[in-house]
Amino acid sequence: MFYIHQSSCISPQQTFHDVDLNKLHEPADRKLLAIEPRYDGIPPGILRRMGKAVRMGVGAAMPLLQNNPTSDGIIVATVNGGKEDCVKFMNQIIDYNEGLLTPINFVQSTPNAVAAQIGLLTKNHGYNITHSQLGLAFEYAMIDAGMMINENPLSSFLLGAVDDISLFNYNIEEKSGCHKMETISNKNLYTTNSPGHIAGEAASMFLVNGNETGAIVKVQAVETLHTTDESIMKEKLFGFIKKYLPAGEKMDVLLTGENGDNRLLKYYSCCESLMDNDVTIARFKHMCGEYPTATSMGLWLCCDILQKQTIPEHMIKKAAVKTGYKNVLIYNNYNSIQHSFILVSIT
Repeated sequence: MFYIHQSSCISPQQTFHDVDLNKLHEPADRKLLAIEPRYDGIPPGILRRMGKAVRMGVGAAMPLLQNNPTSDGIIVATVNGGKEDCVKFMNQIIDYNEGLLTPINFVQSTPNAVAAQIGLLTKNHGYNITHSQLGLAFEYAMIDAGMMINENPLSSFLLGAVDDISLFNYNIEEKSGCHKMETISNKNLYTTNSPGHIAGEAASMFLVNGNETGAIVKVQAVETLHTTDESIMKEKLFGFIKKYLPAGEKMDVLLTGENGDNRLLKYYSCCESLMDNDVTIARFKHMCGEYPTATSMGLWLCCDILQKQTIPEHMIKKAAVKTGYKNVLIYNNYNSIQHSFILVSIT
């Protein structure tokens, strides 16, 4: 599909600038909150007017675009981005009886505020689009990027995703039974047999194009599926591996979005059952929590794993004796019904 040349991530862990994935930061008030940097690349006058999702998205994107100002477009995925400002703006309509309202909340009240702000700050007048299809938003952004590069082989794009924990969205998810009711450490997330997950947030950005030279990894393929039947999901995944895994090669790592919700374990168990005994199985949502575009964090971690040829101990569910990692399969499930498969290989 395309090659990733650079990546950047702001998350609840030490993933920005001085990366240290061996140290695990724990939740605060049952939330895995992003560790925000100083945002040196954003003018202070603009920064103080930004909502959290916009701050994180722009902050993760700027280091990539400052070194590559000729990007041909910006493709961003977000689901919760802008919701907090949207609620603030709607409350102002009531509080001020539809009178003089603050324009900042209105401007940042839509999901495309992140991609738009990145375009404005970098004077990028190219393709600019935002995907918001719940748990598959980032996957569709990846497919979009792949199609654009296929049509324009010499083009490069900023591809990314961002979601924050807005109070509005957090309360809705809590009432619907999405979050764990008990207070637990993310170190014990996978040993706690109960429904629900830990809410999280992050921003992950990638510079992608069709040029293999100098690339970190290649995204071989992305596929999505809507179903609650684990047997259908298993059959789809088997076909995906058979179709896209290069001939004569084996899967080295399965990186899953297992999130501690015992209602979803059947899907991850089906996925693991398709793997050979020499496949390392790893998980990542104890690092970033659950949010709709969490697979973007999984892809960033995949780039780090393939670059460094090592996986932090706390991520490993089942270790296999390996001399090196070449092919990684990312599997994610969102709210039982949305499934995605991403195959990533080292160049």
